[in-house]
Amino acid sequence: MTQADFLKSPFPAPVALPDGDVTGPRRYFNRELSWLAFNWRVLDEASNPDVPLLERLRFLSISATNLDEFYTVRVAGLRALQRSGNATLSEDGRSPSEQLELIHEDARRLMQMQQTVFNRLKREMEGQGITILTRSKLTARDLKHLADHFLHKVFPILSPLAIDPAHPFPFIPNTGFSLALELEREADHRTLKALLPIPQQISRFVPLPGKPGEHRFLPLEELLLLHLGMLFPGYTDRGHCSFRVLRDSDLEVEDEAEDLVREFETALKRRRRGEVIRLKLSAGAPADLRALIMHELGATEDMVVEVRGLLGIADLKELVLSSRSDLLWPPFAPRVPERVQDNHGDLFAAIRQKDILLHHPYETFDLVINFLEQAARDPNVVAIKQTLYRTSWDSPIVSALCEAAEAGKSVTALVELKARFDEAANIRQSRRLERAGAHVVYGFIQYKTHAKISTVVRREGDQLVTYTHYGTGNYHPITARIYTDLSFFTCDAALGRDATKVFNYLSGYVQPEGLENLAISPITLKPRLLELIGAEADHARAGRPAEIWAKMNSLIDPDVIDALYAASQAGVKISLVIRGICGLRPGVRGLSDNIRVKSIVGRFLEHSRIVCFGNGKGLPSKSARVFMSSADWMGRNLTRRVETLVEIHNPTVKAQIEGQIIAANLADEAQSWVLGPDGGYVRELGKGDAALFNCHRFFMENPSLSGRGTAGAKDVPRLAQLRDEGPIL
Repeated sequence: MTQADFLKSPFPAPVALPDGDVTGPRRYFNRELSWLAFNWRVLDEASNPDVPLLERLRFLSISATNLDEFYTVRVAGLRALQRSGNATLSEDGRSPSEQLELIHEDARRLMQMQQTVFNRLKREMEGQGITILTRSKLTARDLKHLADHFLHKVFPILSPLAIDPAHPFPFIPNTGFSLALELEREADHRTLKALLPIPQQISRFVPLPGKPGEHRFLPLEELLLLHLGMLFPGYTDRGHCSFRVLRDSDLEVEDEAEDLVREFETALKRRRRGEVIRLKLSAGAPADLRALIMHELGATEDMVVEVRGLLGIADLKELVLSSRSDLLWPPFAPRVPERVQDNHGDLFAAIRQKDILLHHPYETFDLVINFLEQAARDPNVVAIKQTLYRTSWDSPIVSALCEAAEAGKSVTALVELKARFDEAANIRQSRRLERAGAHVVYGFIQYKTHAKISTVVRREGDQLVTYTHYGTGNYHPITARIYTDLSFFTCDAALGRDATKVFNYLSGYVQPEGLENLAISPITLKPRLLELIGAEADHARAGRPAEIWAKMNSLIDPDVIDALYAASQAGVKISLVIRGICGLRPGVRGLSDNIRVKSIVGRFLEHSRIVCFGNGKGLPSKSARVFMSSADWMGRNLTRRVETLVEIHNPTVKAQIEGQIIAANLADEAQSWVLGPDGGYVRELGKGDAALFNCHRFFMENPSLSGRGTAGAKDVPRLAQLRDEGPIL
């Protein structure tokens, strides 16, 4: 069977569920448990033999960072509901207390598996000359080196803290990592309890001298224990433990705030002091130290996780050594589309010829930066408008906007202060833009602006031409190297007018009227989506071919899920690629017989949001309706954010999205997990088979359609050309 044959193949036989589960709340999967299932898939990559060793270590670190953020936001929110007595049920009918119980059970298993995976990786790393030592394994040469390192690079920033009536227990910030000590004075055997906060400003792993090709490290906490005599002279160590704190990191901002920037600065300070959500303690902690830490931090027993192994698994990212390229992914250089090269890098000329779709990271994000840099220096450009949700700390995009403003161009920047964990960086960028003379707006207090839009207005002859960029991802040059996203460039007048109306909505709060090709949330995006799903169901009822292909990060909105269920029952064939959270239960008889769902986890983070409707002709077809979006199908994106849904009309761009990007994702075998009706994900094909179709490898090796220049598109492969075996879905 060819890949094209597969895309028309029968769906798996549906599974029967009790009638109550088909019509009641259990027709949905729980959001929080679905997220944990995603993080299990991330962790599984740390054991995947197809992944280079240090990249596996990176996946392990990512799984720990993900879990920390999950606790500080999602679990914190559930605990707040539980404390308040709020009995609001989740979509699947569970109370906050029931969800917390299931979360803690699954998360503890996940943390135990992280330690198991770390121990396996540590053994493999040792075989490659990368060793994490303990104090007992140090040589005399190591001790001499460490004494010098401690004295000059660590000791000056340490703050040993006694705990007694005159020295109350200090504040430990969110993600704070500390040693708790029980000491005995040698002179009179009096005991002293003390804390030694481990500074976050220095590396967690201290490098040690070694032979050529050898990499040896000592955890920072081991270095501190080695030099307690310098920190507490005259005392001996009677017992110690390490602990790490996670605090509630959600932000609450007053709806009537007069100065939004100042309000967020205050809220960021509150975040550091949020209520403790989780306390990790090293196993075997002295009982009185354990009790003291729990009492002073206000931690109950259900918040405590005892760790037999390494605390702070997330810090292992420090050991992903750039010097060991043999243990990393082979280097990959993103492509510059040939049409841009044909125009000697002139993006405006390339866009005038035809719309361009960049598929990141396979095609360079530098062109998005160049688009704005070229606009800043072009004397014919009169105005630039830009949304900024997340960007890098020293953003070249912000630099280009500042350059344009300083050159006298009209520059408007919509900076979203509510981008979680990027609030401080965005405040900094907004002040930088204001100093340059740009007009900075912050959108709505009650909505986040998550849309990715940039417009450049250029004087050409006696007309003003609007060049527009719509994206599915953030204007962030660092994450663009690993996130798969779409960048759509056009000088279509209607799309330019739509973008301008959205910016006017953001700056003036007046709802846009007469959008020609764009749907936006919180106004029209969800109704448009439900209308399109319903239209496909109508095609099925009329006996016409009816299909929906969609790709996104998360699907949990119950109205959209119910619309997909109804479409499935009408006979629409629905194939979904959902990287993370999925609240839809596929493959259930009488509910979702015609829906299949899979998740792709691999070298790159799937981030683009795309949906294709067969429009009475099936998929793929020239009659299909193809859309790209900044929005996942979640309540927050559809009702509490400003998002875009852009219909693609250019035939080449449509073919690229439908016939290359979505089709390759559906055809992927090597990195895919299939979601079953019971909520479990199964990697049906084994690891280690290089012959399996890998969509990331396909995109790295093959050019896209819309960026082809003088060479044309005749040699660009479609999915039907790829191979002769069907994929796993």
